Amino acid sequence: MTEILRLKNLYVPTLKEDPADADIASHKLLLRAGMIRKTASGVYTFLPLGYRVLRKVEGIIRDEMDAIGAQEIMMPALQPAELWHESGRWDDYGPELMRLTDRHQHGFCLGPTHEELITSLVRDELRSYKQLPVSLYQIQVKFRDEIRPRFGLLRSREFIMKDAYSFHDSQESLQETYDDMSGAYGRICDRCALTWRAVEADSGQIGGSVTTEFMALAESGEAELVHCKCGYAADAEAAECICHATLHRVEKMEKISTPGVHTIDELAAFLDIPASSTVKALSGMSGDDELVVLFVPGNHELNDIKADRAIPGFRFLTDDEMISFGLHKGSMGPVGLPEGARIVADRNLRGVPQWVVGANEDGYHYVGAQLGIDFQVDEWADLCTTVPGDTCPECGCALEGARGIEVSQVFQLGDKYSRTMNATYLDKDGKEQYFIMGCYGVGVTRTLAAVVEQHFDEDGIIWPPSVAPAHVCVLPLSADDTVMNAANDVAAKISRMGFEVAIDDRDERAGVKFADADLIGWPLQVIVGKRGLEAGKVELKRRRTGERREVSLDYLDEVMTFVTRKMKAMPQGGTNLFASLFE
Repeated sequence: MTEILRLKNLYVPTLKEDPADADIASHKLLLRAGMIRKTASGVYTFLPLGYRVLRKVEGIIRDEMDAIGAQEIMMPALQPAELWHESGRWDDYGPELMRLTDRHQHGFCLGPTHEELITSLVRDELRSYKQLPVSLYQIQVKFRDEIRPRFGLLRSREFIMKDAYSFHDSQESLQETYDDMSGAYGRICDRCALTWRAVEADSGQIGGSVTTEFMALAESGEAELVHCKCGYAADAEAAECICHATLHRVEKMEKISTPGVHTIDELAAFLDIPASSTVKALSGMSGDDELVVLFVPGNHELNDIKADRAIPGFRFLTDDEMISFGLHKGSMGPVGLPEGARIVADRNLRGVPQWVVGANEDGYHYVGAQLGIDFQVDEWADLCTTVPGDTCPECGCALEGARGIEVSQVFQLGDKYSRTMNATYLDKDGKEQYFIMGCYGVGVTRTLAAVVEQHFDEDGIIWPPSVAPAHVCVLPLSADDTVMNAANDVAAKISRMGFEVAIDDRDERAGVKFADADLIGWPLQVIVGKRGLEAGKVELKRRRTGERREVSLDYLDEVMTFVTRKMKAMPQGGTNLFASLFE
């Protein structure tokens, strides 16, 4: 018999209205359903029902990690600064790293991730190739000093993450674990009833050469995705950009007056040509203090990540720096740049022989500047953020767009951390070699929020049974002894069958109980009323569809027994666990 949750004694402070500072569904509904409370900007307390859901998500993650041989550990959140100095990330990570100093003036950080700490742990313990591979994971609180925490649990400063790390003696071994982790992450998404895509991504601050993000599709997602019917999918910032810059052909280069024209849209309108026939220029400095001017198709945006990859240390010029170089914002072009300026252009412009571009003189542009005659390009690179309608790099069809919430990511780190932190093992020939590493993260609190973003309606949350705070809620419609005794008996019977059960035994009106049951999102409601009991019946309501069905008290036992058998045959606890009740 499972525990019966009694709402009379449970701390579930529901709210009738949306909080003023909540913008998206998960933030609004988790607050209104009494599952979380804001402690500070980007910091939340989990109340009893919310914590039950959180533990369900963690349980699914543990199941899948244990199934592929990963071993659970627990590392401290407080990490010595010297480890981050060893890896070089103390300064590189940026202001998001929460730094502090203890009374002895020793530096520490509150860990946003644990690559440094885990590497320092194993370099003193794993000495032989015979001990490899090893996969270790933890589920723990993490900290990132977000400049603008928002969207509740989706972008917070304190959050719970599952992070795993693997150590190998070969790329083949790493690939095997990477594939196992990727498979487990897909199953975690499935068991949480998420609609998701695995997409190509950028490794960001974690590093490494190969990485995949698992995105829960949702309009509230901050990530922009592109995907194709062939199966290709990628984060728009990481996807290879193949676009169609169009040619505006003229006989020869002509300098034209464009008074008041400073943007691509203004230039395209002034010349009555599409934006795809113009070329956008952006100026900056490389990490070596070299002046660099970048050129991209006018209908696309420069991707900062790609720019930094093409020009390490790239930063944009300030307005004062542009003036000092004689550059004019909105009128830059490749003809007549300052001596020594390096020209890097998006490779989609390589096939465009004539450019419509700035003339490096305020209020003037060139039409028909000829590549290879009027100017030269020093380097071609993939510089643009991909947008829907661009060409799929796999099959050549047009890409479609979507938005997503990043719930997990897998990385192949190689020896990025083992080399900088001198973490080695002895190979079969007795020679020291750097560990080959993998890193794998699941945002636990973010996954919980993503589930709500995909499973709600105007009345509240619609929890999938696999992560619901309880499978069934029994709603006695009055405090009459007959009704309450029957409701307690129904709850006990359902609990003995292995279902998690709540009973709303509060002294509240029926309308309040109905509203809170829908708001909280119990997958199945069993409604016990005096009139129904007189006929020997109770009413079942399936939250996902709103369908209702009256069943006799005797038949209820048979129905729940049938669902119990179905539940055992469906160990992943999908969204259709109770569908048979209404077939």
